[in-house]
Amino acid sequence: MSPAPVLLALLAWAQAPGLEKPEGEAAARPSFLLVLADDCTRDDLGTYGGPARTPHLDRLAAEGLTFTRCYQASPLCSPTRSCLYTGLYPVKSGAYTNPAQAYEWVRSIAHYLQAAGYLTHLSGKRHVLPESVFPFEYSGRRRPDPAALDDVLARSRASGQPFLFIAASSLPHFPWDDGGGRYAPEEVVLPPVMVDTPETRAAYAGYLGEVSAFDAEVGLLLERLERAGRRDDTLVLVLSEQGSRFPFAKWTCYEAGLASACLVRWPGRLAAGTRSDALVEYVDVVPTLLEAAGLARPEILDGQSFLPVLTGAATRHKTHVFALQTTRGILDGPPHYGIRSVRDERYRYILNLTPEVAFHSAASKDPMFVSWERRAAAGDEHARRLVAAYHQRPAEELYDCAADPWNLVNLAGYESLAEVRKGLRAKLDAWMAAQGDEGQATELAAIERLPESARRRERKGLDEDD
Repeated sequence: MSPAPVLLALLAWAQAPGLEKPEGEAAARPSFLLVLADDCTRDDLGTYGGPARTPHLDRLAAEGLTFTRCYQASPLCSPTRSCLYTGLYPVKSGAYTNPAQAYEWVRSIAHYLQAAGYLTHLSGKRHVLPESVFPFEYSGRRRPDPAALDDVLARSRASGQPFLFIAASSLPHFPWDDGGGRYAPEEVVLPPVMVDTPETRAAYAGYLGEVSAFDAEVGLLLERLERAGRRDDTLVLVLSEQGSRFPFAKWTCYEAGLASACLVRWPGRLAAGTRSDALVEYVDVVPTLLEAAGLARPEILDGQSFLPVLTGAATRHKTHVFALQTTRGILDGPPHYGIRSVRDERYRYILNLTPEVAFHSAASKDPMFVSWERRAAAGDEHARRLVAAYHQRPAEELYDCAADPWNLVNLAGYESLAEVRKGLRAKLDAWMAAQGDEGQATELAAIERLPESARRRERKGLDEDD
């Protein structure tokens, strides 16, 4: 199903000499501050035209570069983070379930930068396994610890070592109980993939409050960085992770589930207040940071550096981006519901491996979704369409993301777009083959990629389902 771990391990370690730091370059190497939200839909951010007030992100965008087409390879927390930190797509690394654990042979950004003399620290939410693959210094459990950043900044100054500090927030992950009443439910503007009920408005207002709370965290971290005098030699990267827990975002391969905010500030190296439509992916972050540090890209990585886009040397990066969803391990999900997807600069193609199965998740058990079902039963056509579309999906879906950013109109059956659909399907098939992804066989084997405690729980659930 997947490439032999032993062979891949040898390939990975064979690249290690290429990561030796060139003489005379260490002093010029940038430090990195990577800030990560948790379950935050990109288009809900004010910076991207959404309703959440995000003054600190707005300021960062004004000082740097905003990517409009950044995507992750999975709409799940654990696979997303593993992909981000390793530069490998989820099936290849073994980390495609939720929770996920990578194969022991996999190496991460912590290995690569530590070998070059960097301090590497992850503060806040972890959700990656095993620790041997992710040998960061760790602090906090759910939220970034500003004191830990202060400590890394102090040690970096004393030793002369550059650093990578990952500030992994748990905001705005459900439950939305940290929003501080920032938004009035009756005043929020709902996205078109929601049904307007009191339950929806209350939930969305609470969520938006946590988005703004995340923005405040970003502001605090940037303030600490600037107070330490490290603004000008630190590349700052802020990502919003996969979409929120609302239907048609997290746990799906629609745009709202896979699109990510991506803001980069690097004083003196990239133009302020700029935007890029280049297609980039989380899998590209590791090679980008390595190139920014003057380090070689290990051949085993799936990602490609988008540094030329950052510096203005290029306006395009990739022609296609890829993703997959595996329900094994998710809350209240069906035992096996695999989804695969590919997107080019305009269209998104989605392949549902078991369209005969009804899709469900924790979102469809929520009182908010239940209120949608009540509206649907009472004759509300919008509610009926959304409820039906969430539960039952066709084998193939095709969306024009330029005209339909919320992926509401499936064009897969349009004869005029048959060549587009076939071309994207061919790209997806080729990617799956290259990754060792055998589709449904890979889904059925997903339970073996869970940590042992989760595996026991899932096997019990399978026995009960069967």
